[in-house]
Amino acid sequence: MNDMEMARLERVDLAEFLATLTPEQWEQPSLCEGWRVRDVVAHMISYEELGRWGLLRRFAKGRIVRANQAGVEEFGSLGPERLLQFLNEHLVPRGLTAGFGGMIALVDGTIHHQDIRRPLGVPRQIPTDRLTRVLDATLPNPRLGAWHRIRGLRLRADDIDWSHGTGPEVVGTGEALLLAITGRPSVLRELTGSGQPVLAARIGA
Repeated sequence: MNDMEMARLERVDLAEFLATLTPEQWEQPSLCEGWRVRDVVAHMISYEELGRWGLLRRFAKGRIVRANQAGVEEFGSLGPERLLQFLNEHLVPRGLTAGFGGMIALVDGTIHHQDIRRPLGVPRQIPTDRLTRVLDATLPNPRLGAWHRIRGLRLRADDIDWSHGTGPEVVGTGEALLLAITGRPSVLRELTGSGQPVLAARIGA
């Protein structure tokens, strides 16, 4: 299965989950600092219909480093029902998120899906093919910063067949490793191994 199809399936799963949320749950904090559940969804869809010039305007408005926040603010007036409708209308990624054959949408969607679910206490099992693909795609991505967090460490998932690197070991589920290497300190307690304190220090926990 290619990245675009996996990204579409991830959005289908997310849309189905979001449809079950109460108005109060949409307002709950996510794992993304300062963002509610509805803000994370707004971020995920905010690049879908931007062409080249729209993207340049977004980066200019957000002075590049705040481009994501600028997108959230632009979609901030949409309520949960409209956000979900927009997501359902864009299950197949387009615009920026379709980049690299859908890989951007797959990585972004899988990580943010967990950013929403975990604080709400509604876990799920990420399909193994998606999880391993996202783990592999996350490591070299400069915008996610995983590479400097994991340098000199060996990561090993204890629930799927996946590992990476050499050095002191960090062990945990594939999901916990994914969220840790992308800077989510709340999952560090789920990881073990001699490399865990090193990773924790790099995340700033």
